[in-house]
Amino acid sequence: MFCVSGIGRATALALARYGARVTAVTRTQADLDSLVQECASIIPVCVDLADWATTEAVLRDIGRIDLLVNNAACAKLQPFLEVTPDQFDQSFNVNVKAVLHVSQIVAHGMKARGSGGSIVNVSSQASQRALRDHAVYCSTKGALDMLTKVMALELGPYQIRVNSVNPTAVMTEMGQLGWSDPEKARTMTSRIPLGRFAEVEDVVNSILFLLSDKSNMTNGVTLPVDGGFLAC
Repeated sequence: MFCVSGIGRATALALARYGARVTAVTRTQADLDSLVQECASIIPVCVDLADWATTEAVLRDIGRIDLLVNNAACAKLQPFLEVTPDQFDQSFNVNVKAVLHVSQIVAHGMKARGSGGSIVNVSSQASQRALRDHAVYCSTKGALDMLTKVMALELGPYQIRVNSVNPTAVMTEMGQLGWSDPEKARTMTSRIPLGRFAEVEDVVNSILFLLSDKSNMTNGVTLPVDGGFLAC
């Protein structure tokens, strides 16, 4: 299981509580240190997933992985007319390319063992709705949704299920970047039938469902965790 902070951290802790052997991957050693302090059974791995060669070297001998959560993401908000090449490349490298690469590494092992597995990609409602100043972020999440579907198609014959969760804003550190202003937040929550943003636990519970045997026939799904935003 691979994760970073926020939703990924909460997912790692939840899986550990259920008895899973959890490997947590992030580029920030301090995040790993605090995670291990909270749950000593979690195996920490420090690597920048945007670095293809180093990720390959670090993860190729990681051992058996049956469940994978791709949660690493970055969001640097800019108006469309001000998007820079560096921002574009960094966002796609982390939000899409790293997901493809880590999933390749893990899926090769799943296929070789013949025991199947489950992969969950953490996407966003931004994959399906245009949001001001989110041109690059929305684009990466749209790409991630389609990558999820192609992975489900090609890996399904090996009994490897691939799905995504697509939350509305969650007040993690990254969520606060875009939605901490109360007036701006109201423009979004007013369009959510439940009238609020998601809690971290709302997303974690959906991830756990998609990882579990309770979703054995669920494959290639983009699951909204958005209080009805996309439905309306």
